[in-house]
Amino acid sequence: MKILLSGATGVMGGHVLDLLSSEPGMDVVAGTGLDSKQPLPFPIYSNPNDCALDVDCIIDFSHPSLLDALIDFAVARKIPAVICTTGFGDETRQKMKEASKVIPIFHSKNMSLGIHLMLRLIQQARQFLGDAFDVEIIEQHHRRKIDAPSGTALMLAEALESVSPSESTERIYGREGIVGPRQTGSIGIHAIRGGTITGIHEVLFAGEDETIRIEHSASSRKVFAKGAVEAAKFIANCEPGSYDMNDLLSSKGIG
Repeated sequence: MKILLSGATGVMGGHVLDLLSSEPGMDVVAGTGLDSKQPLPFPIYSNPNDCALDVDCIIDFSHPSLLDALIDFAVARKIPAVICTTGFGDETRQKMKEASKVIPIFHSKNMSLGIHLMLRLIQQARQFLGDAFDVEIIEQHHRRKIDAPSGTALMLAEALESVSPSESTERIYGREGIVGPRQTGSIGIHAIRGGTITGIHEVLFAGEDETIRIEHSASSRKVFAKGAVEAAKFIANCEPGSYDMNDLLSSKGIG
């Protein structure tokens, strides 16, 4: 499989390259990046449209501002794409939806298998505990992360909301000042940024006289690169459409 690695000169691009070096039959033939002079064993383009090489799949760990051009390139060349970038807006989300009518598009706000197990665990806890327990999401990331809250924190909130016993839920992004008593069914979301924290996500269930914490901690960003490589293997032979980690897990018999 011939891969175009978007964001090849970045940290995550480096992790993907390390993994692919031991993956038989998967080779990066081109990349996109801001540093086109960085020595790599394949050409680096600042604009994907400048690439005329044959490509079987795109793996993207780049920047939200670069996604629109990448999606246009993928559609024009009919190339399946694994989009791992987060923090993009509704317009890009709609562009991805339209592109999925022409090519297979794989996107997940977090590429870790462990996070997706966590999603299922917190849904079970929410259903069991109901409104007797208040729910808070706390996420921690390195100081260079540009979006807050993280895409994964939003995934956790969506998973909790989908099984909420309350008729309506409200997301509270941090608290300041005289905020009044906590509303039943609301979900607090808090973002911490500092140092080189790779990624920690915690869901806290706080009840009367007891608390339950479900936490996922990534000690290395290699776990996200591994998920992206597995997604590329999966999506390369898929029909046009929108795919995510649940589809990948189902293909492996994990339901």
